[in-house]
Amino acid sequence: MSKIRLGFIGVGGIATGRHIPTFRTFDEVEIMAVQDINQERAMKVANELGIPEVFSEIEDMYPYVDAVVVSTPNKYHAPIAIDAMNHGKHVLCEKPMAMTTEECNAMIEAEEENGVKLHIAYHYRFMKEAIAAKKVIERGTIGEPLVVRVKGLRRRKVPGWGVFINQELQGGGALIDYGCHLLDLAMYLMGEVKPVEVSSATYNHLSRSNTVNEWGQFNRDAFEVEDHVSAFIRFNNGASMLFETSWAANIPEDENHISISGAKAGLDVFDMKVNQADEDLMTTMRIDYIKVDETYSRLQAENFISAIKYNTPLTVKSTEAKEVSKIIEAIYLSSKEQRSIRL
Repeated sequence: MSKIRLGFIGVGGIATGRHIPTFRTFDEVEIMAVQDINQERAMKVANELGIPEVFSEIEDMYPYVDAVVVSTPNKYHAPIAIDAMNHGKHVLCEKPMAMTTEECNAMIEAEEENGVKLHIAYHYRFMKEAIAAKKVIERGTIGEPLVVRVKGLRRRKVPGWGVFINQELQGGGALIDYGCHLLDLAMYLMGEVKPVEVSSATYNHLSRSNTVNEWGQFNRDAFEVEDHVSAFIRFNNGASMLFETSWAANIPEDENHISISGAKAGLDVFDMKVNQADEDLMTTMRIDYIKVDETYSRLQAENFISAIKYNTPLTVKSTEAKEVSKIIEAIYLSSKEQRSIRL
């Protein structure tokens, strides 16, 4: 394969703001086509960015491309990705992987049967702090992870654009849109763990009231999803996670936080530090510099390209992304039925 011919299915903000500009910087990639349910939007993007082909039907794109980037509402991730893989196309699919675990299993089956690459865009794994934290853990510095604390909290930032508050199209709110990134990263840092039990509560009171919102206007009466989640998650190796995420928390400032208490030491990911204790001393080692020369967007795209061209491992494996979706599904069910969910 000389150049990877790439097509984009869905050309909203995440495609035009991140994926298309990033892939355009690679000599190994030729962006050939776009498709969107909004044909006018697709034509506009193609004209502005010099993309040669615009399609109204996805299947018409397949003869022109080797791989596709799926940036649609969550409801369509699984059916579009499966169809593309059944046509022999590699797929980079925006997070979350799918709406249900059953859909994730069908995507993995299509990936395996067609011998293609399926990469889920959990880009937090490519952040420099995540790369450094993974190295620290793999070196054995903190020992076996035991207790993980995760916070993905925003202060009054409900997305006022797109379909983010539409339950049918998105499958949820703050958790499935934002918190999933930190959930995925935390599990990636923990190693090969499987969730076995989830207990949770979800809320949407804050976004129904007429309060200030930094990220634009949205229809309060049409707010169908959750804006706040808290959960307790147990894993098959005995580890546990305290998880919280929100679009609209009443807190002083936004907070991205992952801390891991290991058997030997502790690790904070954002801002990175290692917390240790011995017989008579407690020390905190702050990480002053992390040598990562590329942006997370470029590293993510590079990983996808390399997997296609050279069969190198994907940083986000589809089987791992499925475990994240399994927890998301269990969190929603636990809150709905007001009980713990065994997995």
